[in-house]
Order: sequence, then structure tokens, then C-alpha cells
Amino acid sequence: MDTSALATDMYQLAMLQGYFRSGMRDTAVFEFFARRLPGRRNFLTAAGLAQALAFLESLRFTPDELEWLESTGQFEPDFLEHLATFKFQGDVYAPPEGTILFADEPMLRVTAPLPQAQLVESRLINLLHFQTMIASKAARAVLAAPGRLLVDFGFRRAHGAEAGILAARAAYIAGFSGTATVAAGREFGIPLYGTMAHSFVQAGDSEAAAFRAFARANRQAVVLLLDTYDTERAAREVVRLAPGLARDGIAIHGVRIDSGDLAAHARAVRRILDAGGLAKVTIFASGGLDEYALAKLAAERAPIDGFGVGTALDVSADAPYLDCAYKLVEYAGRPRRKRSEGKATWPGRKQVHRSFDAAGRMNGDIVTLAGDVRPGEPLLRLVMRGGRRVAAAESLDVIRRRAAEHLAQLPDRLRSLDAAEPYPVEISPALLALAVECDAAERAGAG
Repeated sequence: MDTSALATDMYQLAMLQGYFRSGMRDTAVFEFFARRLPGRRNFLTAAGLAQALAFLESLRFTPDELEWLESTGQFEPDFLEHLATFKFQGDVYAPPEGTILFADEPMLRVTAPLPQAQLVESRLINLLHFQTMIASKAARAVLAAPGRLLVDFGFRRAHGAEAGILAARAAYIAGFSGTATVAAGREFGIPLYGTMAHSFVQAGDSEAAAFRAFARANRQAVVLLLDTYDTERAAREVVRLAPGLARDGIAIHGVRIDSGDLAAHARAVRRILDAGGLAKVTIFASGGLDEYALAKLAAERAPIDGFGVGTALDVSADAPYLDCAYKLVEYAGRPRRKRSEGKATWPGRKQVHRSFDAAGRMNGDIVTLAGDVRPGEPLLRLVMRGGRRVAAAESLDVIRRRAAEHLAQLPDRLRSLDAAEPYPVEISPALLALAVECDAAERAGAG
């Protein structure tokens, strides 16, 4: 997705002008991470890296953008001339998309000349924060409804078109079966699912006429909405219409219920369909669903084959943001550390090593300095060198498989929808020692 260089915060450009005027162009290292997990969240599913790398590769200031910046009167001509040649030329390390992560673990490390590493902060957070938030929400739905068809229904309630399209991508990574968002199907090859709206039924001369017209117009994917008037009566209408449609070569694939007591309606509809010889017709449910509703329906053994999850997913309703940050950890060869109350950071370039138990379940992570040899699997990999990706973007199928493998590796307690005993993330002795050194150096310099 194309992104203007002006899709940033004003203070980024103000700082760049300051760096330019001061000649501050030495190498800087920034890291993006979550300070803490939202309530009830036991893990994060990393997503958005492909869009982040595409943004870094294509970032340029256009003549129109520079002309507009000049018109604000806040930027000096020689600085704007400098921006005309701006290009990201840094290195990036990151865990692959679909990786399960926890608090304090870097999701991205950027190494570049200070102005370059600084300018990209806002858009990188924008991309990584959003998709990770949605993928983490979607993963909970996958855990709540194992083996069920899950479809992203949330585009219309998403906070803008880009958010809706990227939410579909993030949900698919986490294990959703597909999306109702057509643009996401085209952009990313995500399977598309759709049924019908109540308006189609209301606009017909009768419910039966509406069902018949829809089926004849959509022969390959006939899913009929039952609850416009009376859910069980509509199910009986489906049974009555099915033989005639079958004679015309049209099979009814499924029915959808969108309101009321979904479990009770599903049981009644299932009985009606089975008695009418439509045992193969699936039942799909939607309407204000989230992972808790899915878990409840699963616990009640409701005969529902799939779910459309909309608003709660695409805005991550119960946790609509992550407490995350993109912070300087090294500049001009010296480690840097922020010591603000409640927002202190760890200095230096970091790596995360993950260990597993004998059953292949995640057993604990250690956050340490890059180059500090530790047992376990290192999570951050080189994904960009000199402003160019080191490999082609992974397919969504590869990323989905990784996300599923990581979910399977979670300890049982972390698969709960409620807050569990936190996963152990250790800060290494080497990193603790470096923090002490940074603090001592800062105090000495201040003195």
C-alpha cells in the first residue's frame, strides 16, 4: 500500500531539521516492542512486517510534498533540498510474521543513520501495532473455536478502508478461514466469503421469492439468511425450496443466523434441515460475536459450523491499542537508555532466545544483547540490508502455518481467554549490566 512521506508526526520532521542543522547523522539503532500486554492477553501474534518493509523500501518525498512543506513556513530551504534526496538505507532485524511474542521483546530493530531511523518511527508503529493487535485478537478466536470456519466480517466497522483491509490480512495470518472484504481478497489472495443481507429478503415479494432469486443468481455459493422475520419458519422454507433448486442444478450450501439466541436457533434449524434431508447444509452464525461468545457456543455444543466475526475483531474492542514504543537503544556506537518513570527501556541491540520443553511447548525466553550466545532459538532475523529486503516477501500461507505452529507451542495456560500466569521472559545478566553502565555514564555526564 502506498504511503506518503507526510504520513508521520510533525515532531519527526522538526527533529530531522534539528539533526540536519546539527550534523547528527551517525548510526542509530531503534527497537519496537510492547511494554506490557493488554489485560487478559497472554501473548501477541506479530504481524505487519511485509507492509513495514515495503514502506521502508519505497519511502520518498515527492515534489508536491516538498512544495507543501515549504508553504507551511516551518522548514528551511536547504533542509527541504536535503529531503528531496531522502532514501532509507538501513538494516532491519525482526521475528518473522506469525511469531508469538511477549512484553519487552523487540518486534523490529532498525539500524540506520539517525535521521532515517527517526523519520520512519510513526508509520512503522502504525503498521506493526495495528496488525499485531488484530492478529492477537483473531488468534484468541481461533483458540476459542477450534476447527470452525471463521470469517472476518468487520470491514464496515473498521476505522477506515486501510484498517479494514489490513485487519483481514492479520486475521487470516492468525488462522481465520477468510474474509468478506473483497479488496483484501484481491490484494492478498485471501479466500472470500459472503452471504446476503436482510435488505435482500425485505426487498423481495416474499421470503421464498427472495431465497429463490438469490440462489439462482449465486449458484456457486448459496448461503441464505434466515432471521429476517422468523428463523425457524425460514428454515422450513429452505427445506421446501431445496428440491426445486436441486432440479435446476443449484445446491444450498448453508444458512446464516444473525440474531437472537444463536445456540437455540441453531439447534432448531439443524433439526428442521436434517428432517428435511438437508443434513449437508451448514449453519453459519454472526451478530456481535467475539472470542468469549465463540467459547460459550462451543461449550454449549451449538451445532454451528462457522462464524462471522466483525466489529469486535476489526477494532479489537476489548483491547483497542497496545502499550508499545519505538525507542533509541544505541547512537554513534554508544548504548542509550531511557529512564523515565514507568517507561524505562533496555539499552543496546537485542536478541531474543526461546527455549522449549520436551513436548515442544514454549518454555521461556531470554532477552539479551545481540551477539550474546545463549541456548534456544534466536527469534530476530535480518530481513533488510541497506534499505533492500534480503528475500522476497513470504506468502500468507507460510505465515499462517507459522502462526498455527506457534499457537500449538503455547503452554496450555496461555491458551486461556483469561489472564494466566505470565510466560517467563528473562532479562539477561549482560543486558542488566549494560543498563547499569548506561545509568552511571548518564549521571556522570549530567554531573
